[in-house]
Amino acid sequence: MIHQTVAIPEQDYALFLEVIKRFKWKVEGKTPVAKTKDNLLLDEIKEAVDSMNLVKQGKLKARPIQDLLDEL
Repeated sequence: MIHQTVAIPEQDYALFLEVIKRFKWKVEGKTPVAKTKDNLLLDEIKEAVDSMNLVKQGKLKARPIQDLLDEL
């Protein structure tokens, strides 16, 4: 058995996976997950919830809402 590492450009990764699935090869290893808009939004929501929990615990100081509105 031969073990190789293959570097695949991100834009070609989905196509590579489709092609490789057609073979009877065993594919192992970590596969990087491209950040989609949904994943990015979910990450931002998780970060906001974590921040709110820190504010509730008194470990982070909240900003007045007017400061946020003034930035808009």
